[in-house]
Amino acid sequence: MTIKPLTIGQVAHRSGVGIETVRFYEREGLLVKPERTVSGDRQFDEEVIARLLFIQRAKELGFTLNEIKELLSLRVDPDTSCDDVKARAEIKIADIEDKIRTLQRMKKALVRLTQECCEKGGGSECPILDALDGHPRSSRKEQ
Repeated sequence: MTIKPLTIGQVAHRSGVGIETVRFYEREGLLVKPERTVSGDRQFDEEVIARLLFIQRAKELGFTLNEIKELLSLRVDPDTSCDDVKARAEIKIADIEDKIRTLQRMKKALVRLTQECCEKGGGSECPILDALDGHPRSSRKEQ
């Protein structure tokens, strides 16, 4: 029994990504270039669905497309160990923790600024806008 190749529309639909995303991943080397019909239409194998789902799950975990390329290459490298993949995941965890600390600092600064906001007065007296201009409210009063 011959398996009928999938069109780009079928691949996009079954994997839950857009047609342009499939094309983009192909251009970026995340997908193997598919065979083409005489008219130039792409003909994909079933395996591309699993690869697209892998890419989507890796993106959801915060991996960049370059990192996903590395993960995909690790999968086919016979010398790759689970420790190699674990090391990449640990690097991603550290990156996420850095981002969380940065976001917490941003939140703390915004909370402080919103608490200083006096709800009355015009935009020219707003401590949030002053801080964004680089003029903290306390120094503005001294001027």
